[in-house]
This record gives sequence, structure tokens and C-alpha cells, in this order.
Amino acid sequence: MSLVSTDWLEKNIKSVKVIDSSWHLPTVNRNSFEEYNHEHISNAIFFDMEKNSDPNTDLPHMLPNKSLWEQIISSLGISNNDKVIIYDNSDLISSCRCWYSFIYFGHDPKLVSILDGGLKKWKLEKRVTTSEKTVLMNSKYSAQENIKLVKNKKQIDDNILNPNFKLIDARSKERFEGKEKEFRKGLKSGSIPNSVCIPHKEFINEDHSFKEKKEILKIFETVLGSDLSSHPVFTCGSGVTASVLALAYSLIDNTYKPVVYDGSWSEYGKYT
Repeated sequence: MSLVSTDWLEKNIKSVKVIDSSWHLPTVNRNSFEEYNHEHISNAIFFDMEKNSDPNTDLPHMLPNKSLWEQIISSLGISNNDKVIIYDNSDLISSCRCWYSFIYFGHDPKLVSILDGGLKKWKLEKRVTTSEKTVLMNSKYSAQENIKLVKNKKQIDDNILNPNFKLIDARSKERFEGKEKEFRKGLKSGSIPNSVCIPHKEFINEDHSFKEKKEILKIFETVLGSDLSSHPVFTCGSGVTASVLALAYSLIDNTYKPVVYDGSWSEYGKYT
């Protein structure tokens, strides 16, 4: 159950942990934490994507190590057996990156879901929000990394020479084709050889909810054909919208666990 509806969350909100994982591009004049303080779903916990990434690299949004992840999640008061519902208020559907991170670090995939439509749909339906501060109580979270769910640059390079998985890029076609400048200073434009592009927005409705399963299947078939047995790997600018595609794929294959090239174009474009 990668997605839960707004109705489901409203009925079950007292029995789950809710996370606000909003994040915006640096070019957008928005502050996710200030917006969260102004308005969030009751008892939501703010997850800071920038601060909760690997501090020992200049690449954005890289997964932290196991020990740091345990510290982060413990400080948020989340336990291993908690049902976690993640939402965002971002055009990037940034909650999916948090969802991916939880699964990578061993949280039961059945216990971590995205609020379909996020805060946008929640508010469109006139559901209750608050500015009240959420009280956090430390827990003792234990993580277990699943290294099969992440690809590094060497694995991407090896796949170019000897293809064994399809690499799908979630950026816009303009960025993918090198016609539009990258957001990060000094990063060249372009894309990884042999990769294909499906912009993440193709999977998202106007109200920020995901499209129906049959529509998602048709979109993936445009680059994968009718054989979906070889699970793809997803990339983007910094691993955020790649996770949107990973979640979309999980909706058509409930055995799939998300696989992301963590460095994405921020790494590949910088070091190639």
C-alpha cells in the first residue's frame, strides 16, 4: 500500500505517524519549514530533506549513513513498528524521496505510505490543518540498509557498457536533452548515455494525486515495452523526483522495491 487516500488518513490519523517532507527547488522562493510552521496536518512531524542528508559530501540529498539515519528518525519519535504516512506541499512530490529512504533503511514497505495528493488535495477538500507545534518524544529506531536499492556511479557506468537494467530519468525533457540549464551552479546540461526520460509530472494529476494504475502502466510501456519483468532504475537531478517514478512503478508492481541512482545527474554531470 504505497498510497493512502485523504479519507483514509483522516479516519486513521490517531494511529499513525505523519511526516511533512516538503522540499522546493533552490530557484523557488519558498521555505518549507516556515510553511510547515504556518500550516500542517495535525501532529505532523517536519522532515528536513537538506539537513537529513549525508553531511560529508557536496552532492545534494545523498542518503546518510545507517547511524545518522537512526539518530534522525529516533529524534522524530518514530519506531520500527510505526505506520508512517508522508506528505508534502511541493510540485516535486518530495514525499516520495522520504518514502524511498525509509524503505532503503529497512522500514517495512507495508508500514510506509504516501498521502495521495499531499497537502494540496487535503486543503482542496477543506480538511483540518493547524499551526500547533507537534510534541516529539525520542524513540530508539534501528535501521538495516538494503544496498540493492541504490546504484552508484560505477554501476551506472558499467551498465552503459553492458546493459542489464533500464535507466529512467525523471527530469523534464528540456533538461534531459540539454536544452535547459541545470539549477545548480556549474553543473553542465545533458543526460546519462542510454538513459530514457519520463518527466515525473506525467504521473501526477492536477490535485497532486497519482494517476490511475492503467495510465501509469501505459506511460512506462512507452519506454519499457510490454515486458516489465526487468525492473528499472530511476535517476533525476538529485534523487528527489526519481523517487516519484519509483513510487509510481510500485503501483503497477507490488513486488517492486525502489531502486534509485542516488547521485543522479548532480554526480554524473559533475564527474563525467
